[in-house]
Amino acid sequence: METAAVIAELNPLHTGHLYLLEQLRRSGAQRVVLIMSGNFLQRGDYAVFDKFDRASAAVTCGADLVVELPLPWALAGAQPFAFGGVALAEALGAVDTLAFGCECGDAQALTQVAQALTQPAFSQAVKAELANGATFAAARQNACETLLGQERAALLSGPNNALAVEYITALQGKRIEPFAVRRVGAGHDSPEASGGEPLSGSALRANLRAGQDVSAYVPPQLLNGPHTEADRLDQAVLAKLRAMKKSEFAAAPDLSEGLENRIFAASRQAASLEELFTLSKTKRYPLARIRRVVWSLFLGVPAGACRLPPPYLRVLAANETGKALLTGYSLPVLARAAQVKALDERAKRVFELECAADDVFGLCFAQPKPCGSYFPVRL
Repeated sequence: METAAVIAELNPLHTGHLYLLEQLRRSGAQRVVLIMSGNFLQRGDYAVFDKFDRASAAVTCGADLVVELPLPWALAGAQPFAFGGVALAEALGAVDTLAFGCECGDAQALTQVAQALTQPAFSQAVKAELANGATFAAARQNACETLLGQERAALLSGPNNALAVEYITALQGKRIEPFAVRRVGAGHDSPEASGGEPLSGSALRANLRAGQDVSAYVPPQLLNGPHTEADRLDQAVLAKLRAMKKSEFAAAPDLSEGLENRIFAASRQAASLEELFTLSKTKRYPLARIRRVVWSLFLGVPAGACRLPPPYLRVLAANETGKALLTGYSLPVLARAAQVKALDERAKRVFELECAADDVFGLCFAQPKPCGSYFPVRL
């Protein structure tokens, strides 16, 4: 291991992330790259701190370079999220290791699961489970149990294990090796400290927005800056969806089996965003998926936007070691505003979509930010 990459949201950057960075350095990593989601996230929500503040804090706390995972991939399910992040890691050229935190901490076991998931027999088993009404997550775990047994299949019940399997799948055929670090502390999305420290990101976000002291877990550099408030865009999202035609709902990513019809109907009835999510959710469609579809509709992310890899490397923060990594890359690098002009048409569309989402994100603060606050690139 010389140059390790981590795909993360850092929402917010906390002691669990610092533990992962520390483990990488102890394992020999000379350089650490973070591939970080921007201002909107995989859970279908906006970040508690803006992306430049999170990236700057990450470099202060041990990373060398932070590049952005663009909106279509950041606001997507686990498979396209991992696909986009791995593509950027490979495009940097120097990355030889992809590191991730997970419940089991066993890259070899997760690799066995990932390999099973690519077998034709697995796809057939999943289809059979889905036909019986199982959710995709349950169908995948049951199909894996058929192929590998209960112990290996149980790994998929851990959300970070399941994401790690997607990372490893995306790494197949590439020269980048997976490196697993066992998570410690509270479980994923745990609302309290019952699992020990570090706390989960969900608990920290809730505590932070409630005015509680989280200085033991979140770097002071972040806490000294402004954070977003919950529910700032709820009425705007409902207004946008109510103004849309039914046919427009079919243009969102990650739709199947008439899901757009449920969301359209719910948007005509719901008086709050949470009610919209509740009315749209079924056993077949998990809440996170509903949330992502709704936010994609609101932000204008089109279906198929993340079918191809991200088209550029946007630098959010770097130290001198990180800047030295920006050689040998295979994608355009955005580190200055002038470099945007050289992008091809697809890359420009992705970048313009990102900038528009950033301008919307500026309304999530107690003191809203004007348009253009996240452009040009800061470095």
